Amino acid sequence: MIVARQDPGLVFEKATNPAVQRSLYITIFAPLLAAVATVALGVPLAYLLSRGFPGHTLVESLVDLPLVVPHSVAGLAILFAFGRSAAFPDLNVYLGLAGMVLAMMFVSAPFAVNAAREGFEATDDGLSRAARSLGANRWETFKRVEAPLAARGVLTGGVLSWARSVSEFGAVAVVAYNVSFFYPPAGENVTSQHAPVFIYNTFTSQGLADSGAISALLLVLVAVIFVLIRTVAYDEGGWP
Repeated sequence: MIVARQDPGLVFEKATNPAVQRSLYITIFAPLLAAVATVALGVPLAYLLSRGFPGHTLVESLVDLPLVVPHSVAGLAILFAFGRSAAFPDLNVYLGLAGMVLAMMFVSAPFAVNAAREGFEATDDGLSRAARSLGANRWETFKRVEAPLAARGVLTGGVLSWARSVSEFGAVAVVAYNVSFFYPPAGENVTSQHAPVFIYNTFTSQGLADSGAISALLLVLVAVIFVLIRTVAYDEGGWP
């Protein structure tokens, strides 16, 4: 509905606006960094959770905690840890790309870890035992048997992590309301805002029509990316 009701001329005007282009770029690029980092850190944890260990229920609860923590609070927590006058001031992430990525990692971690855990839980333990009986060590068994079998779950976790990061508003608005980053089309550092923040500011300053046009651009762009992922990344088509 939001796409169908837009003025094509206004949508085209926004699509050619450099400020909108910069916002859409960082809205795709920063979540990609967050998804890669979240999967890289989350897969080992997901594997351990799938195999079980003393206290795994507590760890699973902590993994799911970002689902219930208000995201503005999550942003404040990041600033208390990594802000200008924080516990680790040398790692100041305020108004930087690192802060934006960190906020996105926090809110998207449950999706990446849980999807990967379910992927590992769905693997056949008999195949792992067979590999071990044939002389494979634990690492070889993981690399050659368990990881390939769980790959679709890990990929799904990465996609969900990226999607959740794209939609994030609260934590990003607190940590990186305006963010500076290198913008390849311009060949220099620029300052812009994550699209949800940019759209909100456009709504409050310019009204529904302008913010709706930018929203339509974001929705179409994300939809195209999802179609490409379905087509290229999933062998059998559709989500696992």
